[in-house]
Amino acid sequence: MIDQWQRKREILSVLDSEQFVSGEALAAKLGVSRTAIANHISALEEYGVEVFSVKGKGYKLANSLSLIDETLLKEAVTQRCFYYDEIPSTNAFLLKHCEELSSGDICVAEYQSAGRGRRGRTWVSPYGCHLYCSMYWNLSQGMAQATGLSLVVACSLVKVLNNFGIHGLGVKWPNDIYLDNKKLAGVLVEMNGQADTECHLVIGIGINMSMSRAQGDKIDQPWSDLSQSRVVPSKTELTISLQRQLNEDLTLFEKEGLSAFLIRWKEADIFDGKHVKLLMGEQRIDGVCKGIDKTGSILLKTDKGVESFVGGEISLRSAE
Repeated sequence: MIDQWQRKREILSVLDSEQFVSGEALAAKLGVSRTAIANHISALEEYGVEVFSVKGKGYKLANSLSLIDETLLKEAVTQRCFYYDEIPSTNAFLLKHCEELSSGDICVAEYQSAGRGRRGRTWVSPYGCHLYCSMYWNLSQGMAQATGLSLVVACSLVKVLNNFGIHGLGVKWPNDIYLDNKKLAGVLVEMNGQADTECHLVIGIGINMSMSRAQGDKIDQPWSDLSQSRVVPSKTELTISLQRQLNEDLTLFEKEGLSAFLIRWKEADIFDGKHVKLLMGEQRIDGVCKGIDKTGSILLKTDKGVESFVGGEISLRSAE
């Protein structure tokens, strides 16, 4: 029996977001019944793909999709590459198999049924619309060596996107990436090991590629996606470039620590020099953002002078 995801991918390859395609034309092109087409499209909608259906016209995607070219991806990535149409979580997959992995191995999926963000938040993961990727890395000196690593990953993301000609980017401490002051991408670093022995790291990255209105309504903060940019890289090219840049930057990080990235962070920091508020549980700290130190702590100039903080959520201070 033909793989069900293969059939769905064939349907998506014919559909686009510019014009309607009739069910009859889809059925004829794929050699299946119109009922089968309708069933597959219904299934895609359950995975978060928004499809317009108009009687007498047919089907049209609400927004463009960019699916991974698995062959091209695996040819370009020298380390191991795992690719899935559907998986609970790319991070969870690599964490489960970390004893078998080498630094630079990646897992990419078109859909995550249990995608996660920082602080246990859900990461909205509709099929094919965004990039969901995780990379494994081994730190021989243990968890202590990982201090500030998530900030390095944010710098890597900005560099890759800049290289594609995407502008208006910035970073928000500790590791969010913004486009035109709205969240574009997030990073989730998870690890297991000991403080002073070998440590397994998994770096999860989610980048909004093409968000539909229905998907966007589920997100509780201002968001952006790459479809709003003048230049939109293919998801395959973006994944390849990101894996290579992370390899380069994490190798440098192991040798020199976060100090090697302080200038890159400062250049991209959207809050540098601005009045901000830092929320740490019930505590609110107001001050002027003065960047980060070599441990990745945020520096705030408060009434007490310049202080460093390792946790919390930062945002612009209101005018009150």
